[in-house]
Amino acid sequence: MTLEKFEYDNRIVRAFIIATVVFGLVGMLVGLTIAIQLFYPDLNLGIPYTSFGRLRPLHTNAIIFAFVGNSVFAGVYYSLQRLLKARMFSDMLSWINFWGWQLIIVAAAITLPLGITTSKEYAELEWPIDIAITLIWVVFGINMIGTILKRRERHMYVAIWFYIATFITVAVLHVVNSFEMPVTFLKSYSWYAGVQDALVQWWYGHNAVAFFLTTPVLGLMYYFLPKAANRPVYSYRLSIIHFWSLIFIYIWAGPHHLLYTSLPDWAQSLGTVFSIMLIAPSWGGMLNGLLTLRGAWDKVREEPVLKFMVVAVTAYGMATLEGPLLSLKNINAIAHFSDWIIAHVHIGGLGWNGFMAFGIMYYLIPKMYQTKLYSTKLANTHFWIGTLGIVIYALPMYVAGVVQSLMWKQFTPDGLLVYGNFLETVNAIKPMYVMRAIGGALYLTGAIMMSYNLVKTAKQGSFLGNEADEAPTLEKKKIVGGHWHSVLERKPVVFTTLAFVAILIGGVIEMVPTFLIESNVPTISSVKPYTPLELQGRDIYIREGCNSCHSQMIRPFRSETVRYGEYSKAGEFVYDHPFLWGSKRTGPDLHRVGDKLTESWHYSHMYEPTSTSPGSIMPPYPWLFENIIDPNEVLPKISAMRSLGVPYEEGYEEIAVQDYMAQANKVVNEIKSQNAELKDQVIVPESEIVALIAYLERLGKDIKGNSEETANK
Repeated sequence: MTLEKFEYDNRIVRAFIIATVVFGLVGMLVGLTIAIQLFYPDLNLGIPYTSFGRLRPLHTNAIIFAFVGNSVFAGVYYSLQRLLKARMFSDMLSWINFWGWQLIIVAAAITLPLGITTSKEYAELEWPIDIAITLIWVVFGINMIGTILKRRERHMYVAIWFYIATFITVAVLHVVNSFEMPVTFLKSYSWYAGVQDALVQWWYGHNAVAFFLTTPVLGLMYYFLPKAANRPVYSYRLSIIHFWSLIFIYIWAGPHHLLYTSLPDWAQSLGTVFSIMLIAPSWGGMLNGLLTLRGAWDKVREEPVLKFMVVAVTAYGMATLEGPLLSLKNINAIAHFSDWIIAHVHIGGLGWNGFMAFGIMYYLIPKMYQTKLYSTKLANTHFWIGTLGIVIYALPMYVAGVVQSLMWKQFTPDGLLVYGNFLETVNAIKPMYVMRAIGGALYLTGAIMMSYNLVKTAKQGSFLGNEADEAPTLEKKKIVGGHWHSVLERKPVVFTTLAFVAILIGGVIEMVPTFLIESNVPTISSVKPYTPLELQGRDIYIREGCNSCHSQMIRPFRSETVRYGEYSKAGEFVYDHPFLWGSKRTGPDLHRVGDKLTESWHYSHMYEPTSTSPGSIMPPYPWLFENIIDPNEVLPKISAMRSLGVPYEEGYEEIAVQDYMAQANKVVNEIKSQNAELKDQVIVPESEIVALIAYLERLGKDIKGNSEETANK
C-alpha cells in the first residue's frame, strides 16, 4: 500500500481564531454597553449611532455571525482536514471564505449603527449584504464538498454529517427568508407581509439558532471532546439517532415563537408538538457527549479544555430542555415578551456556544504552535469567572421575567390592573438589570484573560503553518455488506441529498398552506395601506430599532386587552412589509397606541421621555427633530410596495407628495393645538419626528368600530 504525503493548512485556522477573539471581544463589549443602557439610559449618549435600538442588532450579529461564526469556521477547517485525511479542496477558496466573511462582518458593523436594517431578527442586514453572504456561503460549501470528494478516508465521521446539514440548511433558510424588494441600494422591503412574513422569519430565526449555533457546534463537540479526553465517542448508534431525528424535527419548531399571536392555530400547534419532540434527540446528543467522558473525570478536573466543554454540553442540555418547555402554551403565556427569554437565549449563547468556542481555542493554539498553554492556572480562573458570569447574568433575568409577567397580569378584586402603568413593572426589575450587567462584565473579563493567555502561548511557541501527514489513496471499490448507515456514510452525495429532503419537509408543510390557503390569513375590509407620510414614519421606526423594545401584537389575554385594547387580528397586517410584532417588551405594546396618546404627547416623549414618563429608561431621539426628509423619497417606496401587492392606485405617485405634505401639516397643527407650550415652536413638517408621529397615530385605528374579519372580494 502506497502512502501519499500531504499537508494540513493551519494558517486558515489561525486566521479564523484571531477573528473569533477580536470580534468576540467587540460583540461582548457592545452587549455589556446595551445591558448598562437599560438601567443607565444616559449611556445612549444622545446620538443615533450608540442608541439601544441600533446597538442591539449589532450585538446579536457580532456574537452570532462574527464570534460563533468564525469559531465554527476555525473548528470545521481544522477538523475536516484531519477527518478526511486531505488538505482543503482549495486554499484560494479558504481565503475567499475568510476575507469575504470578515468584510460582511465589517459591513454589518457599519450599516447597523447607521440604522440600515430590515428589522428582522438575526436577518437585519440589507439586500446587498445578503447577496454577499450567499456567495461566501457557497464558496464555503464548494470548499467543504470538494474536500469530501477528494478525501483519503472513506468513512465520513459523525462531525461531518453535522457540517453537511449545516451547509445545506443555512443556505435554504437564508435564501428563502431574504426574498426582498430593493427600493434603493441600502433599502428594501420584505417580499412577505404580516402573518406570512412572521412565519417565514421565525422559521428562519429558530432554525438559524438550530443550524448555525447548534448543528455545527455539535459537529465540533463530536470531534474536539473525544480528542481532548482521548476517549472514543460513547455511542455510534446514538450519534445516528441524534443526527437524523434532530435535523428532521428541528425545522418544524419555528412557530413556537408565535404562540397566541395571529398565526393560524394549526401552525402554532405543529410548532409546539415538534418542539416537545426535540427534547429526545437534543438530550441524546448531550448524553453522548457527557458519557464520552466516562472514566476520564480525573482529567476533567485537571484540563481547562474539558472543563469548558463539560459546562458547554450541560448548558446545551439545559437550553434544549427549556426551549421545548417554553413552547407549551401555559408556560409561553408567562414567559413570552419577558426577560425570561433573554435568560434562555444567553444560557445557550454564553454557555453552549461561548464555552465551546473557548475550549476549542484553548485546545488548538497550543497544538498549532507546538507548545503548552502559557498558563493553565489562568485558563482555570477564566473558567470559574466565566461560569460565575453566566450564573449572575441568567438568574436575575429568570427572576425579572417572572416578576414582569406576574405584574403585567395582576388584577385587583374590582377587576382593575394593579400595575396599570407599564413603567411600574420596569422600575421593579432595574436591580436585576444591574446584576445582569455585572454578570456580563465578569464574562467579558474572562474572555480578555483568555486572549492574553492565547497571545502569550503563541509567543512562546513556533507556528506550524503546514502540518505534514500521510495516508493511502482512497481506492474506488464496490461496497459489500456493513451496517446500513456505514454504507450511507461512504456516499456523500446520497447522504447530502437525504439530509436536504429531511430538512425541507417541515418547512414546506408549514409554509405552503399559509401562503396558498386564503382562509389562513383573512382580510379586514377597513384595513387600508399606509399613507406616504405613515410609510416614511414606519421606516424611521424600523431604522431606530423601536421594535427591539416594543411589540405590536396584543395577545388574547384579559390582562393584555384591558391594558392595550382589542387583541390583534391577522388581517390587520396584510400591508406590513416587514411585520413588526417584536419579541421583547422592554416598553409597552404599541399596536393600539394610535387610540391612546396624542400627537403632542409623542412629540414631547421622543424629545425627552422622562418629561411624559418619569423614570423611563427609553433614550431621547433629538436627531428626529433635526433631520429633514425630502418628501420625494417616498415615491420609489410606493412603487416597490405596489409591486409587492399593496393596492396603491396606478399613478398615485403624481399626488403622493401632495398627500404627504397635507398630512404632515395636519400633524404639526395637531401638536401645536394640543400643547400651548409648543404653540410658538418652529416644527418643520418635513422633519422625521412628524413622519414618525403620523405612523404611531395610525396604529390600531383601522379596525376601530369594525373589528369583524371579512374577506375582501
